[in-house]
Amino acid sequence: MTQATGTRVHEFETSSAADTIRVGREIVKLLAPPKFLILKGDLGAGKTTLVKGIAEALDAAEPDEVTSPTFTLIHEYEGTRHEGGKDEPVMLYHLDLYRIEQERQLDTLGLDEISTPDSIVLVEWGDKFPSVVKRANGEIVMKTTGGDSRKITVALRD
Repeated sequence: MTQATGTRVHEFETSSAADTIRVGREIVKLLAPPKFLILKGDLGAGKTTLVKGIAEALDAAEPDEVTSPTFTLIHEYEGTRHEGGKDEPVMLYHLDLYRIEQERQLDTLGLDEISTPDSIVLVEWGDKFPSVVKRANGEIVMKTTGGDSRKITVALRD
């Protein structure tokens, strides 16, 4: 995603898996539902590790309960967003489209049904499909910068 008018960009750097989880807890503060974001990064970049922190911050799951949805395609977590002294219910959906090969296979995932006013949808490998890119209102890009270090860029369209 190129930075365009109405796009806010936030950058983070991490040096360990625990640090990546911590940044996930910070990123949640930027994600007022509804959000539909593409998670970009090579295999092993830490996308699922980041989701662990996001799920934890939403009281949706403990980090060790969050696993990659590579074979199940989608994981659903029910949580709460704490904002301005109020608790709002939120649904967190973590999808992995790595094994999906054709656009028409996306129909079985129910993207329209999970994209609700109270949802945060995080899609790994979503940039493979034009319909997913079109639906997205931002992206989180993870780049390995050596060893366990990562650069995480969050770009959100208003």
